[in-house]
Amino acid sequence: MSKLEVLKKNYEFRAVLSRGKYYAGKYIEAFALKNFLKKNKIGIAVNKKIAKAVKRNYLKRLIREGYRQNIENFDLGYNIVFLIKKSANINEISFQAVEKDILKILKEIGQE
Repeated sequence: MSKLEVLKKNYEFRAVLSRGKYYAGKYIEAFALKNFLKKNKIGIAVNKKIAKAVKRNYLKRLIREGYRQNIENFDLGYNIVFLIKKSANINEISFQAVEKDILKILKEIGQE
């Protein structure tokens, strides 16, 4: 199992959020920007207003695992930032729902 490449710096997130293309699922929204590398880099952000720290970290783990399990099927060369929708009811979010959203988003990114 290889380690995921992640976006860490604020300027990396801002670049993707400002210049990237928007994709949405039921619970997750994403912005993707080509990085011209042979690997994807991901960033995950959950707003403080959505939930307290324990739930935010749980949601990040769900997104990270859903992405990790499905990345080998899709195109490489993107910086992707995943966000939880503000309108999402976080108490009903399950791993299957997150994985379904991630698959939908990654397929849309691959079709560009």
